Amino acid sequence: MPQPLKDMINARSISVLADGLAAAWAPFPRAAFTARALAGLDGLELKDRVRHVAAALHDALPLPYPQAAEVVREGASRVTLDMWSGWPATDHTAVQGVDHLEAGMGTLAVLTPYATGEFAVRPYLERYRDDALKIMYGWAESPDEHLRRLASEGSRPRLPWGARVRWLMTPGPTLPLLDRLRDDPSEYVRRSVANHVNDLAKDHPEVAVELLARWRSDGGSHVEKVLRHAVRGLLRAGHPEALALVGATPGSGAVDLLALESDTVAVGGRLSFAVTVTAGAPGPVLLKYAIRRAGSRRVFHLGQREAAGPGATFTVRKSHSFRPVTTRDEPPGTRELDVIVNGRVAASAAFTLVES
Repeated sequence: MPQPLKDMINARSISVLADGLAAAWAPFPRAAFTARALAGLDGLELKDRVRHVAAALHDALPLPYPQAAEVVREGASRVTLDMWSGWPATDHTAVQGVDHLEAGMGTLAVLTPYATGEFAVRPYLERYRDDALKIMYGWAESPDEHLRRLASEGSRPRLPWGARVRWLMTPGPTLPLLDRLRDDPSEYVRRSVANHVNDLAKDHPEVAVELLARWRSDGGSHVEKVLRHAVRGLLRAGHPEALALVGATPGSGAVDLLALESDTVAVGGRLSFAVTVTAGAPGPVLLKYAIRRAGSRRVFHLGQREAAGPGATFTVRKSHSFRPVTTRDEPPGTRELDVIVNGRVAASAAFTLVES
């Protein structure tokens, strides 16, 4: 069984951080910091562990923030930090440094190659807006891929786990960052750019489609791969312009046969089905499927085929798991399976989920 992520914030990660800080500042109370950071740690979840160690770090660095920031930056150069040893340092920067724009964001720039600062930069964007964004424009020009990626990832409108910054939900301010990074030589950066545009598309689909169409027109070595990753949410939603952007004819195609292996599936079991599809036009045939019940509809990828012309036929088989997971409730009851062809529901079938 995989180790829970929360357990990665532990005695070892705290010791690594302590080693760096003690090497950077002789008066650093290493033993007291370690004891304070470990006290009560076992009963905390992941983000609470991060905050707890960051609070211990603040207690152990009773200096004005600009001096404390110097210690943290120097400490990062004295040891090999990773996500788990460095994350509390970025959280310390987010909380204690937010009154000091240059020192705080400068510290995140040093830490982010070891422990990404995308969560910690959000309070700076919230408080300083244009001044913080100007610094991030500079990051987008950095030779360090981690810093370029932070410029895109830290300013995402819907950053997972990140604090919501309302003005980032309005398209415009971050577009120059994306334009600069859209064809970045690093896939690490490009994936962040695509995720940023996917976020943007959830609230402003027309802006996202127009941006991606312009990128295609401008060209680039990686534009098509970025585009496909960025447009995935719109394709899942059947957005016509997004479908056209990837060459698919919106609403085109028909389901000739939808066959369920069984119309009863046990909780923890699998729904197996086969779909035969006839293309209505040449080009990509994008296949999705949705599982519906009262108050819930979830869409999944089924496949993609390339049709040489109308009348081309494809058969796709799929097995969907109903294994219980902690993030989703799957109560027994009736369900509908929808097969979606180029954005249009082309066939449906009912089945029942029962107790195992």
